Amino acid sequence: MVLSSCTVSSWPGVLSMRERSRCLFFCAWLFTFGAVVFPAHALQVFDDRGTALTLAQPPQRIVSLLPSLTESVCALDQCQRLVGVDEYSNYPAQVRQLPVVGAGLEPSIEAIVALKPDLVLLASSSRASLRLQSLGINVLALEPKTHADLRRVLHTLGMVLGLPDERAARLWLRMGSSLNAVANSLSAPARQARVYVEVGRGPYAASESSFIGETLTRLGARNSVPGALGPFPQLNPEFVVRADPDVIIVGGSSAQGLVLYPGWASMRAVREQRVCVLNPEQADVLVRAGPRLAEAAGLMARCLNEKMQAMGKSK
Repeated sequence: MVLSSCTVSSWPGVLSMRERSRCLFFCAWLFTFGAVVFPAHALQVFDDRGTALTLAQPPQRIVSLLPSLTESVCALDQCQRLVGVDEYSNYPAQVRQLPVVGAGLEPSIEAIVALKPDLVLLASSSRASLRLQSLGINVLALEPKTHADLRRVLHTLGMVLGLPDERAARLWLRMGSSLNAVANSLSAPARQARVYVEVGRGPYAASESSFIGETLTRLGARNSVPGALGPFPQLNPEFVVRADPDVIIVGGSSAQGLVLYPGWASMRAVREQRVCVLNPEQADVLVRAGPRLAEAAGLMARCLNEKMQAMGKSK
């Protein structure tokens, strides 16, 4: 075979002119196309389940089943790789034109398969992982729950997408700079405010240990729900009455309209109208641990500045 004899040391006085030509042609072909046929190295990453994913090349057809991951891919300027999303992924506007494959936790497997993805992004709690993997589809489970998680997820996505290392780093720095600017806009009274943030009817609250609670801490405000209760605990409404927050922020499923829980009418924040009810679009920004973190901080900062200013005037 030419391959076995194509060595420089074997050329002089051994290979004929015709064989040398064949050898040179083969080496040129291998140099040009060999990297495609035989990748120099594959990328391996571990997801939030501790499961290893090996990719021979960056994915070009991605289905995202978690809104924060959808937004993160787009924030890394790779929206064009998305070919399908879950029913709650609605930002940026261009993803609304993509096929919807159902809810993120229990999507339509058939709809996903029909899109022929080379990668599916989903939450670690999604029940679709094993089924998709059994069908030979690459799955990466990432679920940011804290600021540190979000930074790590952006870095992981950058690697998987084959982007330069600095792309995710620059995005994170921009987010941090914007968050600092929002924090600097907070008034002195707002920095002392005790805040209750509701993210779902129950009530489910954002505690100090949630990414929303971390954002409040960055702003300088105080959370009425301790982190020891978990990131998003379901509370007895009486707990909030006893906590007596200065300001109440209502988002998530509660954003459809404020319906008072038993005993809430007696709270000063309710009596003095220090309650901010976010509309559904604003609630999406608030509850997603994604690249719009500073925008979520801005929503809370505006609420705190307005309500604490009103509180000062009423005294």
